[in-house]
Amino acid sequence: MSAKLRLGVNIDHVATIRNARGGAHPDPVRAAKLAAKAGADGITAHLREDRRHISDNDIKRLRAEIDLPLNFEMAATDEMLAIAIAAKPNAACIVPEKREERTTEGGLDAAGGHNHLKRYVAELGAAGIRVSLFIEASKAQLDAARHLGAPVVEIHTGAYCEATGAAQARELDRIRDAVRYGAGIGLEVHAGHGLGFDTVSPIAAMPEIAELNIGHFLIGEAVFTGLENSIAEMRRLMDEARQESGDQ
Repeated sequence: MSAKLRLGVNIDHVATIRNARGGAHPDPVRAAKLAAKAGADGITAHLREDRRHISDNDIKRLRAEIDLPLNFEMAATDEMLAIAIAAKPNAACIVPEKREERTTEGGLDAAGGHNHLKRYVAELGAAGIRVSLFIEASKAQLDAARHLGAPVVEIHTGAYCEATGAAQARELDRIRDAVRYGAGIGLEVHAGHGLGFDTVSPIAAMPEIAELNIGHFLIGEAVFTGLENSIAEMRRLMDEARQESGDQ
């Protein structure tokens, strides 16, 4: 059997619901605690420049109240760098960020943004924070991540999740090739964005992937089945796919 695939649960959209009405409910830190009970291996939270969901206080509470590793998603800005170094999350995933987008629309251009990103990767690493770059399934982007010194990449799976039929099969092949290439050049490979019950198994079956980060689908499904149940079902599907891939 292949190594256990880690599940990072993104709690951003619990905070989205809270912020839609104001006040303190629902509490994303409570969601993180439930995720831990349901089988999550880590918690992911994206502190955006506009603070549309996760807040600075959420990050402080997560560090103080949660035993699981915290993956801090951030844009490559001086403000976020200072917050990350002060909070000292276990990991920081640098993502592209546009004020007008509803959610992250694609991968970071690590190749074209090398000169801008270099300082952030170096300073986060020097602070003892494991750096990840959220990128497209591209050899050029993987090579750029390695050249920047980032030990981890997270492959964007959004296009695969949104596609159907032959187009989805092509996207899956593109991801599979990138995952193998990234692992082959010494990167720890993660994946995420848009994954749900219907799309997670083929990604989870790739033995080179060490971690999946999933959020929006789990929070949406929780409306119908409860958060612990939605996470536990995702955990089951991931484990089943990984076991079957190891048995082949």
